[in-house]
Amino acid sequence: MRIRTDLVFLAGAILLLVVGLVMAGQAAFASTYVRDQLSAQKIAFPAAEKITEAEKNWKAGSGCLVEFAGQTLTTGRQAECYANYFIAEHMAASATSAGFAGETYGSISTPQAALRTEIAAAKEKKDDATAAAAQKKLDAATALRETFFKGEMLRSALLTVYGFSVLGAVTETAANVSYAGAAFFVLIAAFAFLRGRVPSVELQREPARVPAR
Repeated sequence: MRIRTDLVFLAGAILLLVVGLVMAGQAAFASTYVRDQLSAQKIAFPAAEKITEAEKNWKAGSGCLVEFAGQTLTTGRQAECYANYFIAEHMAASATSAGFAGETYGSISTPQAALRTEIAAAKEKKDDATAAAAQKKLDAATALRETFFKGEMLRSALLTVYGFSVLGAVTETAANVSYAGAAFFVLIAAFAFLRGRVPSVELQREPARVPAR
């Protein structure tokens, strides 16, 4: 049986085109979803004149705060910037201000437990001054943990949207690759057909075996 390979290439082009259309549809959905979800929250970057030097220079990527200054979040990249370089910087600054530099939502429970132990020991010794000082620190740690909790919840939501946008970008790239592959296959099929040099593939059937007598 002989198969015309120009038709094979044409079928491959059609398949790639269909895949590309599906991928493009998914990419468009992801882009629209990210924009709509972020726009609904009405979160905006501070204006350029309100961004402090500490915020600008906190980490290597903090320059994105200046790039997006005054803008409302509508893209995955903006969401990633706001989560990792605005919210995270403010949580770190809050920890330092409260006297718990370097602590996070997960680690702040350790100094909290130590302070509770210190308060109990001071009360047992009737050392009211030490107990009061430790209680003040414990209150600060508790408030800080609540700040961490709220900050991490918002960061998690924004980074999830960012991840969705990355997936959409990858899908869009895959769609473009599929389109390019489809166009390439069409060109090969058309060239072979128009030149009248359509190569063929001969599929050989194995001869039937006669059982030995």
